[in-house]
Amino acid sequence: MPGQTALRYLEPLESRTRGVAVLDALAGMIERAGLTVGDRLPPEVALAAQLGVGRSTIREALNRWEALGIIRRRRGDGTYLSARVQTSQGPLPTMVRLEGEALLRLLEVRRTLETDVARKAAINATPDQKAEIGRLCDVLLAIIDAGAPYRDADHAFHGAIAYATGNPMYGQILTRLDDAFEKSYESPFSRNAFGLESFPLHRDLSDGIIAGDADEAAAAINAIIDTVDEEIRQIIGLGPSA
Repeated sequence: MPGQTALRYLEPLESRTRGVAVLDALAGMIERAGLTVGDRLPPEVALAAQLGVGRSTIREALNRWEALGIIRRRRGDGTYLSARVQTSQGPLPTMVRLEGEALLRLLEVRRTLETDVARKAAINATPDQKAEIGRLCDVLLAIIDAGAPYRDADHAFHGAIAYATGNPMYGQILTRLDDAFEKSYESPFSRNAFGLESFPLHRDLSDGIIAGDADEAAAAINAIIDTVDEEIRQIIGLGPSA
């Protein structure tokens, strides 16, 4: 059982470290043990004992990976790898690279979903909804220009677009994706500076929806996603997407 023998690649941490140190240790274990996608990790209680930390610390760390699609849990069965895990060989922290790769996977999902959302909003939005989308875009860009925290305004803007499709499921799914995206706290992907280059393009998205031009709206959301994708790749040292 490769998952069980993997424990020998863990050593107790010097202190009861939360967060990145635990995840770095687990990433090292996975790589040295040769675990691959589909392999089961050792039980939480065994991981906690081997690292000398509480089980809640292990659970918190694994929750972070689960939100980013790196692992998946089967109730009553165990925890399985669902993405490749390798430690970084250069100065980039392993957790930053893993989070960046996970965020790129999330962006693939968002591209498919949000392109459809933009198109449907452009077609279905009422005059009142178009006015609200324009207003929220003004608010968002004013906040960006002021250098203030923008997350809530960004969510409100995209939420209004999802609502304008006429299908409330879009908003619910996007909210779940946002929650996963922002699990990467304590990293460059959670800072206010991340993604700033994409915000001028939000005006194009707003204008396309207000004009009822589905093609313009779809092109704008894809340009926004392209900009974020490129920034993530620059942070983790990957080349341009194919």
